[in-house]
Amino acid sequence: MIPKTFTQEIRLEDGRTITIETGKLAKQADGSVVVRMGNCMLLATAVSARQASPVDFLPLTVDYREKFAAAGRFPGGFFKREARPSNEEVLTMRLVDRVLRPLFPKDYHAETQVMIQLMSHDETVMPDALAGLAASTAIQLSDIPFEYPISEVRVGRIDGAFVINPSKAQLATSDIDIMIGASEDSVAMVEGEFDEISEEEMLEAISFGHAAIRDQIKAQIALATEVGKKEVRTYEEEDQDEALEKAILDATYKPYYEIAKKGLSKADRSELFSEVKDNYKATLGEEVLEEKGELVSRYLSSSQKKAVRDLILEEGIRLDGRATTDIRPIWCEVDYLPSTHGSALFTRGETQALATATLGTSREANIIDLPTDQGEETFYLHYNFPPFSTGEARPLRGTSRREVGHGNLAQRALKKVMPDNCPYTVRVVSEVLESNGSSSMATVCAGTMALMDAGVQIKKPVSGIAMGLITEGDRFAVLSDILGDEDHLGDMDFKVTGTADGITACQMDIKIKGLRFDIMTKALNQAREGRLHILKHLTDTIAVPNADVKAHAPKMINRRIPNEYIGALIGPGGKVIQELQKLSGCTIVINEDPVTEEGIVEILGTSPEGIAMVEAKIDSITFKPVVGNTYQVKVIKMLDFGAVVEYLDAPGNEVLLHVSELAWERTENVGDVVNMGDVLEVKYFGIDSRTRKEKVSRKALLPRPPKKD
Repeated sequence: MIPKTFTQEIRLEDGRTITIETGKLAKQADGSVVVRMGNCMLLATAVSARQASPVDFLPLTVDYREKFAAAGRFPGGFFKREARPSNEEVLTMRLVDRVLRPLFPKDYHAETQVMIQLMSHDETVMPDALAGLAASTAIQLSDIPFEYPISEVRVGRIDGAFVINPSKAQLATSDIDIMIGASEDSVAMVEGEFDEISEEEMLEAISFGHAAIRDQIKAQIALATEVGKKEVRTYEEEDQDEALEKAILDATYKPYYEIAKKGLSKADRSELFSEVKDNYKATLGEEVLEEKGELVSRYLSSSQKKAVRDLILEEGIRLDGRATTDIRPIWCEVDYLPSTHGSALFTRGETQALATATLGTSREANIIDLPTDQGEETFYLHYNFPPFSTGEARPLRGTSRREVGHGNLAQRALKKVMPDNCPYTVRVVSEVLESNGSSSMATVCAGTMALMDAGVQIKKPVSGIAMGLITEGDRFAVLSDILGDEDHLGDMDFKVTGTADGITACQMDIKIKGLRFDIMTKALNQAREGRLHILKHLTDTIAVPNADVKAHAPKMINRRIPNEYIGALIGPGGKVIQELQKLSGCTIVINEDPVTEEGIVEILGTSPEGIAMVEAKIDSITFKPVVGNTYQVKVIKMLDFGAVVEYLDAPGNEVLLHVSELAWERTENVGDVVNMGDVLEVKYFGIDSRTRKEKVSRKALLPRPPKKD
């Protein structure tokens, strides 16, 4: 029997619809939903264990996968099966996770999985924009404790008009690409890239997206009501001891406050904070610590958090002694690594990033092969965050989701200023060597300088800053250039990157309800002042991109040739191009342009002579003499009936200079007129109608002798 299904429809302003349906698929999950827009279909499920996990946090997994079958394609590679998630899938997981995670109860520690999969793909729909809606709806249909529904949308701006969930084709002409996650009352997450827009324009886009999110939340509530909203499950709540909490606050708050006020370094501050904790624990008996040790640690952390936050709100003093708008000391250096194509070191306070830029051919492009997207990236950035950067020793388990996300943010920030006609594939790698707040923004700054040092003609330099927020009732403080502790103890992490003329990328996570737009406006304006301050340090270090690449870096020359000559340049079995690469020391890559029906030849080499050799060979292969023109030639072979000559402008291009075209007088012996190695001028006559061969003449350029009487 076909099960009963329940459906709600969401109508967008332009007439497109999104439907959310439950009751047909995955009914053993705690909650499941199918979200459909056009032919794009996502299945989202939510399942949570009935017993709490022994860990002191919520073990939440948000998983997003795109199935190749959804697009009628096979997975690439040797094993024809989906394997580890792609970077793009990881980025979608992070977008959803960052909005969901804060809305579970703080004392809910049951293993929880939210799984979203693309089951059917539509080229006109970008599925990541629907993932947040799908995840939240699945939770709303379950009995899992969750504060309130949320949703996410993408906003673009095409020809000045905002669009909800634009297609990939529309995004190509959009100057805004922003993902917004929000509840009915407040914005919780923002991430996007922009063509140097203003702070006001960004706020307009967020407001527009939030209005669409409210409609999606209403549909979730209506669907849950129609199905019959389940009662929220009961779970074992964390132990509480109000008397112990008050005792710890009374004993440790003031010492914490005084330490926070000293403006110490991260290491010194941490040591003194630890002393306060250890001294208090020493006043408790072993029996109390054994029974309530977890509560003691939790209340000690809460006391420290309150002291730090109160210091900022009451006195405007931060952990390192700065005022709320101050930026930490900055120093920069370029050309630090002698063998790289470009390098830069950026240090701000206790955060340091070393970036390198590497130049290559199209062969080094990053290949994208996904069910929803295929293509190449000729600019990409990788971010590495080793344990030593925070003074830790922990297992190395490959690239983390955090590294993928931070690298993507920095890449989006910088790709907007890459030159339109950059001949290279460019890879930037950021090695975070120290971290105490916003290493991703340090990566943007170091990456900008590394590109300029490499001679990449970026349009404008880009800087970045991370903003924080402390709120208590009606009081609030916006913090510029936050520390790691301020990120952990604060209510917002708002990263903004841009040029002197506007914003290129952003990422914002909010940990509180109801962030007011006036606070967001203040944060953006304060961020602009900080960005420009940091930008000056970058441009004082390197004002403009180097005019050329370094001597040891490869130079790139692009040549276009008619498709008919590609075979001749490659040669039988690749013999010509392989020999040319060996002799010249250059890398030669040939691609076909389907639009112009030409071959694009990329010549990459460090030797000007080697590059010139390749160019000469291309000129030789593609050389076509013009009828009526005069050319210099060299005699390379003597025959009884003429001389074989080679065009000096196109070595390898040979033609027969017939004995009858050597001179006006009758020539019995070719050697009487020319010899091996002679350089002479000839006139080109094209294809001879009688012999069907190319004809050149020396005598045509000589004075014609007078006729004999």
